[in-house]
Amino acid sequence: MPAIGLTLVAIVLAWLTKNLVDDWSLFFRVFLIGLTNGSLYALVALGYTLVYGILELINFAHGDVFMIGGMIAATIALTLFNLQETSGLDTLIPAIFVALLVAMAGCALLNATVERIAYKPLRRAPRLIPLITAIGMSFILQDIALIWKGSQPIAMPATPRLSGSIFTLGTCPNCVVYTWNRLLPVVITIPVLIALVYLVRYTRRGKAMRATAQDKDAAAMMGIDVNRTISFAFVIAGALAGAAGVLFAFYFQTIRYDSGFTIGLIAFTAAVLGGIGNLPGAVLGALLIGFIQAFNEGLSWHAPGPGWSQSIVFAILIIILVFRPQGLLGEQTPEGG
Repeated sequence: MPAIGLTLVAIVLAWLTKNLVDDWSLFFRVFLIGLTNGSLYALVALGYTLVYGILELINFAHGDVFMIGGMIAATIALTLFNLQETSGLDTLIPAIFVALLVAMAGCALLNATVERIAYKPLRRAPRLIPLITAIGMSFILQDIALIWKGSQPIAMPATPRLSGSIFTLGTCPNCVVYTWNRLLPVVITIPVLIALVYLVRYTRRGKAMRATAQDKDAAAMMGIDVNRTISFAFVIAGALAGAAGVLFAFYFQTIRYDSGFTIGLIAFTAAVLGGIGNLPGAVLGALLIGFIQAFNEGLSWHAPGPGWSQSIVFAILIIILVFRPQGLLGEQTPEGG
């Protein structure tokens, strides 16, 4: 099996090299798109893996919490700040800052409420029951968004300030331009990952989270408030989803009641690919999926095309689950009795 994996990797690297040689500017444009999309997926995937690491629960409502965050951002930008294409930095920067604060706080509260109402009473139930409950909560949140904003996408203005150039590689018209709206997810994801790793590994709260993840009963016997620790994990995961929703709304300039479904599945796939429960693994998996999608949809030489992106991503998920279920950075652990 390792030989097959190495062969597939060699084929992919050869294909990427060929595209790079044929059109380097197109390759780097697509690479930067993949980096941005992967960073956005990473913020959502971190929330998935944080909750799974403690409860071993796949919170399928997490993607819809992300969608609510995007709708909060759109509401604040369009209603409170009246953001338009002609808006300057004096309007744009406060709009993004306030949207981030309100969306992160709102989604943190929403996620904690979902945990308290839907998951906490089922903590000792068979695993299938919380899983079905999570799917039900996903549909409930979608219906709430549908009633709140309707079925039509909410369009954000394409502000020139966000699409302005940071740096340019090469000579135009064959140049590579990197813009502010593509940079935002990257500059937020990196410090968030560092802060989360520090929180989990070196703080008292993080030690409580790790102890709860290993054995809830033993953690409770040692004086750890298990319920509060789990709620804290949901608060952090919700805040991450809210931040990702804000970035999604400002980057893709549209948000809709069902936007969280696909993004949530992709982020969950990223968490599994990297090793669910492993924070750096979630980011690695998200970046890999971002690059896979971007290269498939953007490269010109023998790429399958946009219609195949989701098939490729979920085929990779199946392969990982079959041959390396612990993911790329995860560790093989025995099932508890």
